[in-house]
Amino acid sequence: MDAMKRSVCPFDCPDTCGLLCATQSGKVVRVTGDPEHPITGGNLCPKMMHYERSVHSPLRLTTPLLRTGEKGSGQFCPIAWNEAMQLIVSKWQTICAEWGSEAILPYSYAGTMGLVQRNCGHAFFHRLSASRLERTICSPAKSAGWQAVMGKTPGPDPRTAKDSDLIILWGINAAATNLHFLPILKQAKKQGARVILIDTYETPTASWAEQTISLKPGSDGALALAMMHVLVRKGLTKAQFLRSETSGFAELADQVLPNCTPAWAQKITGVAAAEIEALALAYGQARAPFIRLGSGLSRYGNGAMTVRTICVLPALVGAYGVKGGGLLASTNASSAFDLSQITREDFLKNPVRSVNMNQLGSALNSLDAPPIQSLFVYHSNPAAIAPDQNAVLKGLARKDLFTVVHERFLTDTARWADLVLPACSSLETADLYCSYGHYFVQRSFPVIAPVGESKSNWEMFSLLAGAMGFDDPYFKQDIETVIGQLISQLAFLNPQAQDDLRAGKAVELKLPTQGTTIGTASGKVEIIRPEDAEPLPRYLPPHETANGDEFWLVSAPSLYSLNSSFQEVEELRRKQQGMSLLMHPDDAKKKQLTNGMQVKAQNQQGEVEFLLQISEKVPPGTVVTEGVWWSAWVSNKSTVNALTSQRLTDRGEGSTFYDTKVNVVASKEQPQIL
Repeated sequence: MDAMKRSVCPFDCPDTCGLLCATQSGKVVRVTGDPEHPITGGNLCPKMMHYERSVHSPLRLTTPLLRTGEKGSGQFCPIAWNEAMQLIVSKWQTICAEWGSEAILPYSYAGTMGLVQRNCGHAFFHRLSASRLERTICSPAKSAGWQAVMGKTPGPDPRTAKDSDLIILWGINAAATNLHFLPILKQAKKQGARVILIDTYETPTASWAEQTISLKPGSDGALALAMMHVLVRKGLTKAQFLRSETSGFAELADQVLPNCTPAWAQKITGVAAAEIEALALAYGQARAPFIRLGSGLSRYGNGAMTVRTICVLPALVGAYGVKGGGLLASTNASSAFDLSQITREDFLKNPVRSVNMNQLGSALNSLDAPPIQSLFVYHSNPAAIAPDQNAVLKGLARKDLFTVVHERFLTDTARWADLVLPACSSLETADLYCSYGHYFVQRSFPVIAPVGESKSNWEMFSLLAGAMGFDDPYFKQDIETVIGQLISQLAFLNPQAQDDLRAGKAVELKLPTQGTTIGTASGKVEIIRPEDAEPLPRYLPPHETANGDEFWLVSAPSLYSLNSSFQEVEELRRKQQGMSLLMHPDDAKKKQLTNGMQVKAQNQQGEVEFLLQISEKVPPGTVVTEGVWWSAWVSNKSTVNALTSQRLTDRGEGSTFYDTKVNVVASKEQPQIL
């Protein structure tokens, strides 16, 4: 066995784990956590414990594929890379001549989080003058909410939470999405901290908390306002901090909070008024309360306002100025880098239209002037993960749409492609990674040679640029040069840290503004924004409160998949025990449904079949499904996003995945696990 080699987990998770990879005869034979990583400390989630099974999966694509059957059939034949490039160039030249370059649309998101491999496609499509993609599927409303109160203030180092005496995990299933915050939690608990989980159901993270508060989806803002009401009524606000470090508290207290009583919030949240009162008292009496804020609560029509409201809470008790206190939404470590040298906005000589990635279904079916004639998908799987799946599939089925997918596997989207290009895994490429859950940065080197004829994003776009005749020096650079340029931006790192980073070790980014000032225009926590259409935080209902469907549907993260990633690993699929729907026993009894029954969730968007799991962890009126499945592994081929809509958040134009209601009925089909 060869020596262990360092690498980095590339997936969309705040932890950005350090990896150690063992190789033998040119293959990865074992992947473990790097015990020297200061945050992740050698521990890996179940998804990454056997990453080698993904890297060397028998389902890996190893050569370009040309469609031979009907769209969606998954029937392809191998072709050479040069043939694939010639086909793309020929198709695109014809499209550009007839419709213009805006008839071409890229689609990508976070299949890799590396700064180079994730962002280098932007430069190519800017040079092509293709339509722009607004990449807002995850949590732009969360960012908008934080910025409305805190501006450009960096989030605190998560390790500061160890000094808290009360930690609220608000809308975050850390066991699935922020595993390495749990050791910090454990350390705080050893020192006497109390942990409270607030979520829409009792997630696996509940085992880490002394108390779980389950509330109705989309109602988090009402809970936060009621807590503020109690803090003011009980005299638990910190007057000195509010006077010197905030603006707008008097207006909030006079104009908004008087009506936001616990009894008012109980009707909206489903949380008992007495429980809200006790929560507020615990928060207000804590020495250094710390909120770890998730992203799911921002995926409603009121998402930005909800986050904005919660971000005001620490200001009322002065927690932003106390060691161990405050709120962590995101660390935003990428702000240390100027990525313009990767994305190359300057290549775009004239303005082009933008298409929101959450509205791909509408773009493919109804966008004109010009209509989308070609879709190029890389490190994403929109047929599974984009809202309104039926509309997306209808668009992908268009005979006049030329679809190219750069992928490792024959995903739902790849099955609809005209041309599939084999992509590298992260262990076959070089890149630079920073985190949105801590402040360490790490570069990676290739651990093995590319599997088959697979190519990295950087290699693929360089090859495509050459085929298109783009002679810009940018596309002829070596990736090591590009990574070196990014590292050179970190001039504030000492020489040893820069050497360690270049060698592949995790290095801490201590941002110049971190922990020193409030990054707003006023230099204060801005409870009020007079120039804003909504000057003060208030409760906004989510989209679906007026909908006639019976159950809120929460499409939650799974311990064994990440969005639609890792569906290629049979062991992880089996651990999920099929595409399931969790329902409270009282609701199941009312609907005359039994455990293990095949059921249908239905609404105006579509219909999806699930295996029913009856569980008291889900409150009445809410049903939960975990993970995003590939259609290849389910019985009726529709998956959860056949039920979600293309509507956007109040700010940030983000997705509203959780802002969904459904009816649930028994299916005539028998239970089936594939």
